[in-house]
Amino acid sequence: MNGHLDFPRSARLRASADYQAVFGEGKRFSTASFRLHVMPRAEGAPARLGIAVSKRVDKLAHGRNRIKRQVREYFRQHRAVLANADWVFVAKPPAAVASNPTLRSELDTLLRRAGALPLADVVGTMPALEANTLRRHPILPDSS
Repeated sequence: MNGHLDFPRSARLRASADYQAVFGEGKRFSTASFRLHVMPRAEGAPARLGIAVSKRVDKLAHGRNRIKRQVREYFRQHRAVLANADWVFVAKPPAAVASNPTLRSELDTLLRRAGALPLADVVGTMPALEANTLRRHPILPDSS
C-alpha cells in the first residue's frame, strides 16, 4: 500500500474528549448532508478524521456504514493535501438517501468552503481577465 494513501490509526479521532474539543472550539461548515467541524492542530501533527453518523440519520446499520465508508475513502484520498487539523464530519438525515457520488460531491464542497482544497473553476459567460488588467486594479497591489 502507498504510504500517502493509507489510513493509519494515528489519522483517526478515537477519544470522546477529542471529539468534544473539536465540537467546542472548531469552525463549522455545512451542506445539505453534512456538517464539518475543523480544529487546527500543532505543526507536524497529521490530519485526523472523525465521523459521526447517528441512528437519527439512518435506522439501518448498513446505511450508516455506507455513509462512513464514503467519508473515510474521501478523506484517505485527500489526507496528503489537508492541513494539520482534526476534521469531524457529522452526517445529517439527507445523507441517508443521497447517492455515493452526491455524498462525495458534498464532501468536496465542504473542504473547498473550509479552504482545504482550491475553489473549483467556475464556467460562465464572462471573459477571463488578463494578468496585466489585475495589476492596474486600485485594490490589488502592483506587482511590477
